[in-house]
Amino acid sequence: MSATRPLAGRGAVVTGASRGIGLAAAKALASAGARVVMLARGREELEMRAEDIGAQAIAVSCDVTDHDAVDAAAAAARDELGRPPDILINNAGAFALAHIDRMETTDFERVIAVNLVGPFHLVRTLLPGMRERGAGHIVTIGSIADRMIFPENAAYAASKFGVRAMHEVMRAELRGTGVRTTLVSPGPVDTPLWDPLASGQRTDLTPRSAMLAAEAVADAILYVVTRPASVNIDELRLSRA
Repeated sequence: MSATRPLAGRGAVVTGASRGIGLAAAKALASAGARVVMLARGREELEMRAEDIGAQAIAVSCDVTDHDAVDAAAAAARDELGRPPDILINNAGAFALAHIDRMETTDFERVIAVNLVGPFHLVRTLLPGMRERGAGHIVTIGSIADRMIFPENAAYAASKFGVRAMHEVMRAELRGTGVRTTLVSPGPVDTPLWDPLASGQRTDLTPRSAMLAAEAVADAILYVVTRPASVNIDELRLSRA
């Protein structure tokens, strides 16, 4: 393993990779030597971001809530990488704030579909190849909301408590297989997820200037996936110092 390119020869899949934590993670993994298949719904923006990163990045348009689309994206990733990926970063996310009796059902369902059902689709599709190889790493992006609840946060908290539970189940099922799984749980992160919320006008939300940078989360992800194969970081919590 090269000290400067510790992921040389590895292949990764990153969801929600056109912006925010996903884009920062794709850049960090590519800089460390990995070939990175970047998944997101918006093809044009995704292709531009992949072009910015360079030859190490491959753009594959995919809606993670669509199982058929995930199957097709996984097949494309295997073709591009020449084998099943070594690393999966389940990052794609959706967010909606409203009191539970005022939240639109479609908003609740969308958040659960993107944040919980989507990661399940990716794991179900890509984990068999990792099991067969006896090596791999699944990183789930959680949140402070995977262990704490806040008003107006029913959909997001439900989804993040759910992915925490799914991570714990995977950890129990995969122990000893050579496939590692880590939950990375950051506090509020300054990403475009906040753009529709005008968070600067709400005193109950963390100011974006006081949030973590997406690059800080990406650095934590890189740390996790570059530990020796005998070491599993079960969970990593991040907060703004």
